[in-house]
Amino acid sequence: MGYTKDLWTRPEEQPDGKVKRVPNSRWGKGKRYLACWLDPDGRERSQAFTTKRPADKHWQKMETDRDRGEYHDPKAGRADFDGIAQRWLKSRVVDPSSKIRYESVYRLHVKPVFGGAVKRIRASDVQMFQAELGERLGPSTVAAARLVLLGILDLAVEDQLIKKNPARSRVVDTVSVDDGEKIQAWSSERVFKLIDGHPESLRLLPTIGATAGLREGELFGLAWEDIDFDEQVIHVRRQLKKLGRHTVYALPKNDRERVVPLPAWTAESIRVYVAKYKPVPLTLPWEKPDGKPRTHNVLFRWIDGGHMKPRAYSETVWKPALVAAKIIPEPTKDKRGRRRYVTTRREGTHQLRHHYASVMLAGGVNIKELSEYLGHADPGFTLRIYAHMLPDSHERARKVIDERMFRPRAVADGT
Repeated sequence: MGYTKDLWTRPEEQPDGKVKRVPNSRWGKGKRYLACWLDPDGRERSQAFTTKRPADKHWQKMETDRDRGEYHDPKAGRADFDGIAQRWLKSRVVDPSSKIRYESVYRLHVKPVFGGAVKRIRASDVQMFQAELGERLGPSTVAAARLVLLGILDLAVEDQLIKKNPARSRVVDTVSVDDGEKIQAWSSERVFKLIDGHPESLRLLPTIGATAGLREGELFGLAWEDIDFDEQVIHVRRQLKKLGRHTVYALPKNDRERVVPLPAWTAESIRVYVAKYKPVPLTLPWEKPDGKPRTHNVLFRWIDGGHMKPRAYSETVWKPALVAAKIIPEPTKDKRGRRRYVTTRREGTHQLRHHYASVMLAGGVNIKELSEYLGHADPGFTLRIYAHMLPDSHERARKVIDERMFRPRAVADGT
């Protein structure tokens, strides 16, 4: 049974034999009343209060929660947020690139804002954090920061350090990476100009991207042995992935290999290209920097003879090709004489996939097939992205009903 202890007085027997509480050496120092109760393990716990009524209510609540199986140690929330975060980061069972991403997001965005005792974090703090981050950075970064913060606070709840996760409060907005803007696919004429803007040694790269829908990393990791001319398919088996300072081979996104139709024009382009630029074996570790080495005859190599380098390709090949195709303006130069291109995410290599998707849909390929070719985990995701590109089916629907439901109209005289 809990009780409230008066810390400022002590019992003293009076001459008449009665016991009276009199001031002790702590009189007037600190909080006066100490709420005491037993936790689920039978250990006595306590918390000091200035007045008696709140102390009485507190130990009664603690014992009620204990009896209901809802007990939460009020001192647990003093745990340091960063310590919980480090445990959460170490506990993630994810691919190396995701782990690097989580650690970077925590270090750059979450840790500078949330520190000290985890119990001090309120729902309003989380909402303000998301709003302020959204003013400076894109929705994908805000979503990643929310994911990390949500995971850390979920761990704190499961470890009984806090009762509720403030990031899951109804007053905290969820974050979507969809900005609501529909994807606009490039025309075939624009894609042809972009391809022509590439140096001959890399012209096949955007060609395959636009006619087979591979992602950039999958194009960089595509090997000669992945091309099946007899079956007329491309086996998408790997991608090149950057992990910090290291580059590795890894499974395609969603950890799934797939098979994509190989158009005759693309097949001929590959044959012509390989006759001039013979694939050379490239050895890289698998999935992680210390992974088992694998060797593949990749189609595309960088000018130094090594693997393709995303940033270098973007700055010295892709963006100049965008300029040549008149998709973006000529670059300016900074104070150090370096070229600076003005681009947005709508001018990235993903536009080749969007072009591929638009051509497939215009040709009658259904969403499920397209989803498989693009390597999406869910056809519903493909539909959400490309539904507006589906051909107008109103006329087809009218024709189907007319053909099925047609009945000769009766003449006025009934004959």
